Amino acid sequence: MEKSIQIAKDLLSIGAVFLRPEEPFTWASGIKSPIYCDNRLTLSAPEIRNRVEEGLAEIVREHFPGCQVLMGTSTAGIAHAAITATILGLPMGYVRSGAKDHGRANRIEGRLEKGEKVVVIEDLISTAGSCVDVVDALREAGGEVLGVASIFTYGMRKGLDRLQEAGVVNYSLSNLDTLVEVAAAEGYIRQEDVARLIAFRNNPSDESWIRK
Repeated sequence: MEKSIQIAKDLLSIGAVFLRPEEPFTWASGIKSPIYCDNRLTLSAPEIRNRVEEGLAEIVREHFPGCQVLMGTSTAGIAHAAITATILGLPMGYVRSGAKDHGRANRIEGRLEKGEKVVVIEDLISTAGSCVDVVDALREAGGEVLGVASIFTYGMRKGLDRLQEAGVVNYSLSNLDTLVEVAAAEGYIRQEDVARLIAFRNNPSDESWIRK
């Protein structure tokens, strides 16, 4: 829990997670959201980046000790997978959102042998659609996916259900519940906004959390 709180503080401090319950963002799906995440910003903050990558490495060591290769999600997970792989001394690659339309038409970049034990490195999990798609691609290529290590998760029911249906376990450095409590304690949001943010997470399509 202490590490989760520290990562939440880190993400808030650099605006990697930005909370705006009074002026919601609009996702590509049309859903209005009080939260915006851009964990790529951790790459520009060396001290925070080090904590993130060491944290991801610790997840792999503790929960996936048999891991033989890391695979990042494209594009946000690539740099994190590369740095974490360097810490662990493991090979890495990444999975494109779609196969190339030229050359060898690769979907997976980097070497993956059939039967190799893989951990996916992801920056953010919301509805988990893209994450499960990456897992499916790795399995189709013959990889044995042990699980996913991610920086942040919303903990949305749709995402949790998708991961469970795909037989995928995920461990995240921090999560929405921790983050909103830290945000309220440190003055990023008001205490009464905590319930609104949790209500959004629990039912994103219900906009009753928005203050009219």
